[in-house]
Amino acid sequence: MNFQLILDFLSELREHNNRDWFEANRSRYLEAKTIFEEIVQEFIHEISSFDSRLGGVEAKKCTFRIFRDVRFSKDKSPYKINFGASMADGGRKSVNPSYYIHLQPGGDCFLGGGLYHPEPDNLKKVRQEIDYNAKDFLGIVEDKAFRKQFGEMWGERLKRPPKGYEADNPVIEYLKMKDFVVLHRLTDDEVIKPGFLKKGAGVYKKLKPLNDFLVAAMD
Repeated sequence: MNFQLILDFLSELREHNNRDWFEANRSRYLEAKTIFEEIVQEFIHEISSFDSRLGGVEAKKCTFRIFRDVRFSKDKSPYKINFGASMADGGRKSVNPSYYIHLQPGGDCFLGGGLYHPEPDNLKKVRQEIDYNAKDFLGIVEDKAFRKQFGEMWGERLKRPPKGYEADNPVIEYLKMKDFVVLHRLTDDEVIKPGFLKKGAGVYKKLKPLNDFLVAAMD
C-alpha cells in the first residue's frame, strides 16, 4: 500500500491549507483517502483475529473527516493535516475502547488506543475498576514490554484526587486521569517501510490487554 502517497499529499496540504488548493488537488485527496481506508480495513481484519469486537466493522465508519470544525477555533485552516481512524465496535463514534491510527508527516505519526474522553458514568466505572483491581491494572500498564512499546499513559488528568479517593491511594495518579490512552510513536520512515502493517498489528495486539480491562470495567 502506498503510504508515501498519503504522506506526500498531507505534507503539501500543510503548506497549502486553503480551499483553492484543495479543490485543485481533490483527485489526489480522494486517492489518498481510498488508500488510507484500505489500510484501516486491513488493520481491522488483523485486529479482529485477536479481538472479536471488531468483527464486521467497516473502515469508512472508523475514519475521521479531513474537514475541520472552525466555528470555535482561532485557527481557521479548513483542513486537518492528518488522516486518523478510531477502530472500535460502532466505529469512530463509539464510546468503547478503540485502536487508533494517526498518519501525519514530519514525525507525528502514531498508533495507539484505549479510552479517550469517556462519559462521566464510564469514567467513574473505570476508576472504580482500577481501584478495586489495582494489581491487574498495574500488571498491564507497568509491564516492561508494555512500557517499552507505549511509554506512560497519555491524556488529561485532575490536579487533585477525584471525589471518593484519598491522596495516598497507591494508584492515585491513574485515578486522576480523565483519559486512558497509550501511544506508539512512529517516524515517517517506519510508516513507509515494508512490513508496517504486520508491525502495526503487533502493536495493537500488545494494546489489547488494556482495552480488555477497560471493556470489563464499563460492562
